[in-house]
Amino acid sequence: MSHEVEPKQLLHLVFGGELKNIETTDFKDISEIDFVGMYPSFDSAHAAWKAKAQSTVDNAHMRYFIVHLHRVLDPSDD
Repeated sequence: MSHEVEPKQLLHLVFGGELKNIETTDFKDISEIDFVGMYPSFDSAHAAWKAKAQSTVDNAHMRYFIVHLHRVLDPSDD
């Protein structure tokens, strides 16, 4: 009997919005933040981040971010 080991779930959050200034990470309007989604791996989060970032390339103030939630939830698990 073989037991398949499921890969560890590493949660990542992708979100973004328009910044007040391109040199900071202060959002122009927090109520307008775009929550793209939650992803189980960095690769899937990166694909979502890239798609959103490329779709807003004409607005220099738009920025999207990937948050490594697994590091926030369990900081000892690097």
